[in-house]
Amino acid sequence: MAIIINIDVMLAKRKMSVTQLSQHVGITMANLSILKTGKAKAIRFSTLEAICKALDCQPGDILEYREDEEEE
Repeated sequence: MAIIINIDVMLAKRKMSVTQLSQHVGITMANLSILKTGKAKAIRFSTLEAICKALDCQPGDILEYREDEEEE
């Protein structure tokens, strides 16, 4: 997938655990795991907003676009 999720990077920078983020955002650990691994097909803006608020970051800090090698 061309969209890379960098939640792990931001969690490390903020010294926050996945459990803490899950509690702050109000989503399950399972859904957060799906998002972290890039297996999610979509994310609600309200969820993205809550993640950014909890991690004190911008959407661009956790979402990154990389062109797929297969498309080249």
